[in-house]
Amino acid sequence: MAQQDTDHQHAGVLPVDDDGYVVDTGDCEGREKAWRESGTSRPITVVGNPVLHKECRDVTEFGEELRQLAADMFASQHTAEGVGLAANQIGVDLKVFVYDCQDDEGVRHVGVVCNPKLVELPAQRRRLDDNNEGCLSVPGAYAELPRPDYAEVTGQDEQGNPIKVRGTGYFARCLQHETDHLYGYLYIDRLSKRDRKDALRQMAEKEPRYPVVAND
Repeated sequence: MAQQDTDHQHAGVLPVDDDGYVVDTGDCEGREKAWRESGTSRPITVVGNPVLHKECRDVTEFGEELRQLAADMFASQHTAEGVGLAANQIGVDLKVFVYDCQDDEGVRHVGVVCNPKLVELPAQRRRLDDNNEGCLSVPGAYAELPRPDYAEVTGQDEQGNPIKVRGTGYFARCLQHETDHLYGYLYIDRLSKRDRKDALRQMAEKEPRYPVVAND
């Protein structure tokens, strides 16, 4: 994947490649650290919290408040040792997610997506990957969940610029998982009743390794 010359990049936060997708693999360590160190870690909401079970509001203002939210999300994600985090997972009803995730080739991706929408793939591109999936909002639980091994998301960056993000393997799963969150779906909602029950049992049997918001 070739990165375009500066003259051909849009005015967004990240450069884009020849196909118009963000190049989110450059200086991942430095960018993630800068976000995280300017944020405050918050506890994670867990399944049953109402904010997780409804569609979030669109982001319409792209200013300092949004930037601070993204920083807090990176800090919270780091504390919980996650690879992706949606805003409603720290109790904020906005369509934003952050990610710090490797693909199946070990390439690290770091970025912010606002108002994401998954691109519908043609049938010939829908090869399913049935690996395990987990969620910070269902702590300690894992289950096999088939998802396409390639995903594209359109949306906006933290400054409101239009962006496209694509990923394969584990990173594709992350993009789909986090977009789901912002529309009110957890991964366990896509499981059979039996597997969902088993995931909730796993969660009940384990203590979260990071701070969570208790459901009253």
